Amino acid sequence: MKLAYLDCFSGISGDMFLGALIDLGLPLEELEQALLSLPIKGYTLTATKEERNHVQGTRFVVEYERRGQEMRDFEAIRDLIMASSLGPGVKERSIRVFEAIAREEGTIHNAPPERVHFHEVGALDSIIDIVGSVFGIEYLGISSLHSSSLPLGSGFVETQHGRLPNPAPATVALLRGVPVHDSGLHEELVTPTGAALVKVLADSWGHMPPMKVDGVGYGVGKRELKDRPNLLRIITGDPLDTVSEETILVMEASLDDTNPEWLGYLMDRLLGAGALDVLFIPVHMKKNRPGTVLQVIAEPGLRDTLAGIVFEESTTLGLRFRYTERMVLERSLVDIESPWGPMKAKVVTLPDGTRRTLPEYESSREIAEANNLPLKEVYQWVLSATKGD
Repeated sequence: MKLAYLDCFSGISGDMFLGALIDLGLPLEELEQALLSLPIKGYTLTATKEERNHVQGTRFVVEYERRGQEMRDFEAIRDLIMASSLGPGVKERSIRVFEAIAREEGTIHNAPPERVHFHEVGALDSIIDIVGSVFGIEYLGISSLHSSSLPLGSGFVETQHGRLPNPAPATVALLRGVPVHDSGLHEELVTPTGAALVKVLADSWGHMPPMKVDGVGYGVGKRELKDRPNLLRIITGDPLDTVSEETILVMEASLDDTNPEWLGYLMDRLLGAGALDVLFIPVHMKKNRPGTVLQVIAEPGLRDTLAGIVFEESTTLGLRFRYTERMVLERSLVDIESPWGPMKAKVVTLPDGTRRTLPEYESSREIAEANNLPLKEVYQWVLSATKGD
């Protein structure tokens, strides 16, 4: 398991993110080859070494002729990504980044998310920044990404919609739930692309997780800042212990008039969309009505997607949500030999380093069904056969 920490002391943009990944070890040739599968043409990529305040990093630039570049909406970008030969994980996470932007832009401009025209974010270079960053994380084997608090500037920025306050409205909307602080600069330090990448891809924000450092990369920003080097630093390493901390989203709704037959379908849809867990908690509500508290636990970047499902499939008129921390034990799936053939089990590492092997439900269920056995018999065999491992 490789951890990565984004040290955003000068903010974050898409080109700085990719520059940091290249500086960390992502080969430009591999990035170019991956992006060639996108049905877009007419650009060149460059990665050069530059210094900011005597610290060297990689400046990533997409060069293309801006005239003639088409303006794309979310549906067009999604189709473009799906038409590529990129891996399913890269496709899924790239689309989630664009979907997050589309939802916020749609709210700001009163348009359906799928019809949002992205302007700057829909430009060719931002498509490359987002898809390339997701590809780079996977290529470098980064399994858990964490980010520092983000510094925000003030003043105004020039956009396709005219002069807007800094940070741009889409940037602020994307950063709901993300720790931020005032940089003291009249500069745009966090772009919409950078905000979306951090919001969707990061597992937590704030302190650096404990790790044994094995790599560092610097992405160089195009401007010179007056009080700090315009760099994005990414630090990678192995976790120091078997307990990791991450930020999760908890959403809740109190239901007293939802057909109980709908709840199982609602749970299936939420879990299918990526929720980590879905709970139904029986309660008594106002007027002594029996009801159910729906609790959804998920990665923060899935908030809008899962909220949409809850509103579609239940009768709730509102949702409560909060971001909280959780501690997670290291775990992995292993193959073991059983009297009924090969099956999978979970290996969990406790804080003291002790390992415990536990049954894996789906694999155990398949064994039980195929051999006409009680599920608990399969569980008992796994626990006894692996005792002391």
